[in-house]
Amino acid sequence: MPAYHSKYNDEEGPVIGNIAFLPLRTTVKGPAPRTDAEEDIIDETLYYFKANVFFKNYEIKGTADRLLIYLTLYATDCIVKLQKSPSKNQAVKDMYSLAISRFSLPGEAGFPLNAVYARPQGNDLEKMRSYLTQCRQELGQRMVEKVFGNSDTPSKWWTCFSRRKFMDKTLTPLGQHI
Repeated sequence: MPAYHSKYNDEEGPVIGNIAFLPLRTTVKGPAPRTDAEEDIIDETLYYFKANVFFKNYEIKGTADRLLIYLTLYATDCIVKLQKSPSKNQAVKDMYSLAISRFSLPGEAGFPLNAVYARPQGNDLEKMRSYLTQCRQELGQRMVEKVFGNSDTPSKWWTCFSRRKFMDKTLTPLGQHI
């Protein structure tokens, strides 16, 4: 069974490095264009997460797949952090701090998939950092709602994926704890 790919691969649009710069359904401030569509790349990441996380290999079919890969890796880090959160309110704070914490971009030493991502050039470097930070914040907010729902404890049906590593990779550098 093949991995699930992004439906946004077919869409023409701006690219930063070689990652699609897609619109988001968000309230988080950032460079991403806003959309009123029912679904965006964040929803797609959450929808395909449980299936895609089992794959060790992933064939990239477009620029949106690169963003999907990045967000799936980040979602794994979110679940590890959410598993340790004692309450939903604390989880919201944890997701915000994880989203804005320093992270490596493609081309930098700590980035796990430098072989398949292009290093952004010039002004694109800061634009990519801002865009990925906005994506991380939005994904973190939606993860809290998915993982906690109306409860004050995380769902075991989400936290059971905390030990899984998509493509045997993690965005967290070795030795650093989430």
